[in-house]
Amino acid sequence: MKILIVEDEKELAQDMEKYLSGENYVCEVAADFKQASEKISIYDYDCILLDLMLPNGSGLDLLELLKQQKKQDGVIIISAKNSIEDKVKGLQIGADDYLAKPFHLSELSARIHSLIRRKQFTGSNIIQQNEITIDLLGKTVKVNNLEINLTKKELDLLLFFIGNKNRVLSKGALAEHLSGDIADMFDNHDFIYAHIKNLKKKLTDAGYGNYIKTIYGTGYKWEV
Repeated sequence: MKILIVEDEKELAQDMEKYLSGENYVCEVAADFKQASEKISIYDYDCILLDLMLPNGSGLDLLELLKQQKKQDGVIIISAKNSIEDKVKGLQIGADDYLAKPFHLSELSARIHSLIRRKQFTGSNIIQQNEITIDLLGKTVKVNNLEINLTKKELDLLLFFIGNKNRVLSKGALAEHLSGDIADMFDNHDFIYAHIKNLKKKLTDAGYGNYIKTIYGTGYKWEV
């Protein structure tokens, strides 16, 4: 799962990035309006943590930008501006939640988990896809009631596939989801093939329904 932290307080941004990376999220940071708007225009995120007061612009303007570009990224406003007006305006424009500073990082993580679960998996901690059962909190996967051991990357891939079932996903999109904006630095996306090959073997050995399809010249699709 990929997170964008839009925060100009350097120490807070670093604390958030360190904590959330430890929670197995891929984190990127934007310190001002310009950096944030560029990232939002180029990449997609599972959740954007958005400060309202930014150098050279407003977080509310970034919400408008997301709306104009018809992006579906989840947004949690994080700001010391705790006025009802700012909260209401942000939620009206398109934010999904609001967390006032100061806050505990554990609460932030819980809010992110709740948002992603709500937006992608209809609010449930347990995802059932035919013979596959995924426990989001326990980070466990079972096929035909047999637990299989997936790496973090393999679990991220599986969730990304199921969250985008019946959609063709390019290798670039998969690389970006797993590695964030550093995916642009890779000469090729062969590492995606390796992760998918390993994931598919583990699922196949456990008897899953062969849902991962290779779309030659394009990418992959979780077909159900």
